[in-house]
Amino acid sequence: MSGRFVRLAETERRAIVITVDGVARQAAEGDTLMVALLTSTRTLRDSEFGDGRRAGFCLMGACQDCWVWTSDGERLRACTTPVVAGMSIITQLSTAGEGVWPRA
Repeated sequence: MSGRFVRLAETERRAIVITVDGVARQAAEGDTLMVALLTSTRTLRDSEFGDGRRAGFCLMGACQDCWVWTSDGERLRACTTPVVAGMSIITQLSTAGEGVWPRA
C-alpha cells in the first residue's frame, strides 16, 4: 500500500522502526508520527464518531483529528509528536480491544 505522503527530500535520514497496530513500520529519524504514518499508510486513525478513517486536518496541533494512542494508553497528537524508535502506536478501534479506545 502506498502512503498519502511521498518523501521527496531528506531521504538520507536514519531509518527507525515503530509498530503501528501490531505492524512494523519504517520512519525517518526526526519525523512526526503523522509524517511517519502517512508515508506508509493512507490514513492516521479510526474516527471515534463512526464516520470512517481520518488523515489529519490542521497539521499544527490545534484540532482533534490526529489523536493516536500508545500501546500503554497515552494519547498523542500525531502532528506534533516526534517518532522514537520502538514506539508502539494504536490507531484502530479493533486493536484497542473491546471496541473502546485506551484511557485518555
